[in-house]
Amino acid sequence: MRMKCPHSFLVFASLLNLFRVSVSSVVSTGDFNKDFFVMWSPDHVNTSADGRTRSLVLDQESGAGFASNDMFLFGQIDMKIKLIPGHSAGTVLAFYLTSDQPNRDEIDFEFLGNVSGQPYILQTNVYADGFDNREERIYLWFDPTTDFHNYSILWNLHQIVFFVDWIPIRTYRNHADKGVAFPRWQPMGVKATLWNGDSWATRGGHDKVDWSKGPFVASFGDYKIDACVWKGNPRFCRADSPANWWNNEDFSSLTWKQRRWFKWVRRYHMIYDYCQDNARFQNNLPKECSLPKY
Repeated sequence: MRMKCPHSFLVFASLLNLFRVSVSSVVSTGDFNKDFFVMWSPDHVNTSADGRTRSLVLDQESGAGFASNDMFLFGQIDMKIKLIPGHSAGTVLAFYLTSDQPNRDEIDFEFLGNVSGQPYILQTNVYADGFDNREERIYLWFDPTTDFHNYSILWNLHQIVFFVDWIPIRTYRNHADKGVAFPRWQPMGVKATLWNGDSWATRGGHDKVDWSKGPFVASFGDYKIDACVWKGNPRFCRADSPANWWNNEDFSSLTWKQRRWFKWVRRYHMIYDYCQDNARFQNNLPKECSLPKY
C-alpha cells in the first residue's frame, strides 16, 4: 500500500519533519549579534568583538535594550549579569520574557539600583493574561556588582521558577484548573533593558538618578537559551517530547534540596511579598496566595 501511495507517504514524512523541528529546543549560539537585535539606542549598546559579552549604558541622553530574534513557548533561559557598581539609585535593569500583546504574559527580573553602600533590590513579577500586581522583592546575599552571577527562568507547563545562581528564589505554579491565570499559550521573547526608573525604583522615587555618577553600565554574558522556538502552533511546544525536557515530570516541582534553598531565601532575604500585603488587596489576596508554591 505504501508503494501505491507515494504522495500520502511524502505528506506524512513532511508533517513528521515539521513536528520534529517544531518541538525541538534551541541551544543558543552564545553570540549576542546572532541571537539578539538592539531595540533602541545602538550607540548605548557595546558588544565584544566575538559577540560573547554585551553591555548597556544609561546616561542623561538615553538607556538601551536588546531582544531575542526568536519567540519561545516554554524552556529555560540563563543569563549572566554584572550590575551597575557604586551609586545606582533610580536605575532599573530588567531581564525578562514578554509576549508584547495587549493581554500580555511576562516573567520579570528587575534590578533596582540604590545609593552607595545600600544593597541592590531584586524584584520579580509575573504577568498572566494582562494582569500583574504579583511583585516580590529580595535582597541578594552577595554583591551583584563585582562579578557576573547567573539569573535563570524555568518556564514549563507546571510552573515558573526564578533562579539566582541555581538557587530558586520564587515559584509561580500552574493553577489554571483552579481559576488562576498562568502563561501557557502566548510565545514570549527574551529582553534586557536599562532605563531611568527614578519615579519609583528607589525608596518609592525618593532617591533620583545622580547623573554626575554616570554613565551607568550593566554587563551581560555567557547566556543560554534552551527553549521551544515558536512556529505558530502551541501544541508543538506543549507536546510530550524528549526535546521538550522542561515539561518532563522531573521539573514539575522543586526537588527537596531546592525546597530547602527556597525556604532559606524567603526566610532570610525576602523584603516584600504581595501575598502578605493585605492592605494593598483590602484583605482579598489573589487566589494563588492560598495555593501550594511547589
